[in-house]
Amino acid sequence: MWPSYFLLAAVTGNMHLVKGYSNGKVTAACGDMVPQHGYEPSPDPPPYSITVDKSTFSPGDNITVFLKVASSHSTFFKGFLIETWDAGSPEVPAGGFFILTDPHQSQLLKCGQAEGSGVSHKSSAKKTHIQAVWQSPKNPPQRVQFLVTVVHEYKVYWVRIAGPVVSLREGTALPVTAVPAQTTSPTALSAPFSSEGCSHGKSCLRDPVGCQPESDPHCFFLSFTTDEAGWSVMFELSGPAEGYISLALSLDKWMGNDDAYLCINDGSSIIIRPAYVPGRTHPELATEKDIWGQAWRLADGVIQCRFHRNIIQPNRFNLNQSYFLFLAHGRSDQGFIHRHDRQPLISTNQIVITGHPQDLSGSRSPLLIKFHGMLMLTAWMWMVSTAIFIARHYKHLWPNTNLLGQRLWFQLHRTMMVLAVVLTGAAFALPFIYRRGWSKHAGSHPYIGCAVMALCVIQPIMAMLRPAPEAPRRIIFNWLHFGAGTAGQILAVVCMFLGASQQALLLASLWSPAMLTGWLCWIALADMLLLIQSCRLRSRGNKSDDKDILFAQSERQYGENSQLKKMVLVVFLIGNTGFLAAFINAIRSL
Repeated sequence: MWPSYFLLAAVTGNMHLVKGYSNGKVTAACGDMVPQHGYEPSPDPPPYSITVDKSTFSPGDNITVFLKVASSHSTFFKGFLIETWDAGSPEVPAGGFFILTDPHQSQLLKCGQAEGSGVSHKSSAKKTHIQAVWQSPKNPPQRVQFLVTVVHEYKVYWVRIAGPVVSLREGTALPVTAVPAQTTSPTALSAPFSSEGCSHGKSCLRDPVGCQPESDPHCFFLSFTTDEAGWSVMFELSGPAEGYISLALSLDKWMGNDDAYLCINDGSSIIIRPAYVPGRTHPELATEKDIWGQAWRLADGVIQCRFHRNIIQPNRFNLNQSYFLFLAHGRSDQGFIHRHDRQPLISTNQIVITGHPQDLSGSRSPLLIKFHGMLMLTAWMWMVSTAIFIARHYKHLWPNTNLLGQRLWFQLHRTMMVLAVVLTGAAFALPFIYRRGWSKHAGSHPYIGCAVMALCVIQPIMAMLRPAPEAPRRIIFNWLHFGAGTAGQILAVVCMFLGASQQALLLASLWSPAMLTGWLCWIALADMLLLIQSCRLRSRGNKSDDKDILFAQSERQYGENSQLKKMVLVVFLIGNTGFLAAFINAIRSL
């Protein structure tokens, strides 16, 4: 069922509502496979074909089924429903279950009492082909037929299009099941996990990069390896956590619609549970039957857990596909988990879980947030501080030097400030783009950031409306300009300290405040040096009343002062650049 709109039809004076299902939730059509659209199926031959990748099978085999537009037609379909039936008894389901290969386009249905016994569309988007995998049951019928209902448009559809018939292979023994006998409870590990074999025997994701879980209690570690039979994958998770550590498989780098697995400290042991994360919400725990071979270890505040999972598992992600890996941790209270303490570690690229072993890289900081931090630091640590420094101390250094009709110091000051406003505006937008709205867990940082952005907009507007230098109201502008600029700089510094401790851009807890304090001391030292020099020159000039002597002294002092100021400016810029480079390098390494 199918394109989502409502058809109002007048029947015997009454209005009846006929509902379509663009979201593919068409369980009501299971069995007869007829859409509830209120129209007769199309009498024309269907322009679609349904094929499979094998004609015979054994119990437990996987058969890939393909639905596509016939090669002789140029059309599409919006909705579909695929089921399997006993070819010898057309009204009896064949059993088994389907496995999704593309969760974006298709979804599993529960037809009757069997989970995954049908597969349908997920939206009414136009399609030209889809595929799914059907796993046969332990006791299948001798012959199985695939049937499909296809919807082209709301009024145009075909019901129970006959697909191929596959036959049970004669003389085949029952396959060895991938899942061994379930243990009643997880067993305890006798030794910590090891990084030995990473990249050639198993795939590993570690934070910090290259850490050793067997010796480093601060190491977050994930490894996974496929068994020799190719049926299942063994996962190992380790990390320092008060309550839980978790793994999630995701189709993108955004939390939601993820296949998750949690290792939860309940006080005396570790509970290992599969889960599903429907959005940016609390995960929904699933039954333990989806995993097996659980084992755990809890020592020195480090949680370690191991579990196995079938590569192809009903209602779980297919491990033959590629996913981003999320590794998160946080607090728990009597088995109830809280929001993760830090931004999850996310693999840099999508990984095929059953692929070739490799040593993986990841980051806890999203790229947009990294750019936010680097742009803000460039604007305020380098451009704004330098522009203010020049305006405060270098107005009289180049009295006869003009650039584009304005004095050199003013052009430098204005250019840097305009660039700072542009960079601040661009950086200000990035967290909203990443979060898709307002961040509820960033504390006061976003509020102060909004105040800084407002002052950034006010400052250039005031500058454009400033009175002439000789106007009596110029003094009002000077104080307002100075006040808004100083307030903006102070709030920006506060934002830097707060930003360095944000989950999405968590710099070293001792290093970042120490470096920011060092940078502030550097600016204060340069300011102090030039202020002392200016006071010293003024005191010298007041000691003599002879105009010729004063003139000679002023010429000599101007030369000395000019050389000192130029040297201080160069050293100031080098220091600012060094502090900025250190922070940018630290952000890049996150």
